[in-house]
Amino acid sequence: MMLPNAHNAVVEREKITEYLLADINPPDPSKPDFFFRFGFSADDWQAFAEALKLQGATNEVVRIVETPYGLRYHIDGSIDTPDGRNPWIKTVWQIDAGTDYPRLITARPLRRQNGASRT
Repeated sequence: MMLPNAHNAVVEREKITEYLLADINPPDPSKPDFFFRFGFSADDWQAFAEALKLQGATNEVVRIVETPYGLRYHIDGSIDTPDGRNPWIKTVWQIDAGTDYPRLITARPLRRQNGASRT
């Protein structure tokens, strides 16, 4: 199964600049460190948002979780990066109750199923 309505996916600027690529006091320092390593930058957050949307639209959903706020879709697969190495990541998207479009909840590094790192 693919992410429903992936063509309408939303990645909020704040999700990238204040969380995934935060360079000052990030909530989880390992995430910005990982994504910076592949050439992403907060200055060009839109390019990262587009890469995340593409990752969500072109890989299969591996898990669906029902929450009080809506359905969450977990997607594992490679992401196109500025440096071309294209590591595997997990993205989590949520379609909030009462809406029909997915919005990004988080993204994180992912190891291949055989245990080898894609980095």
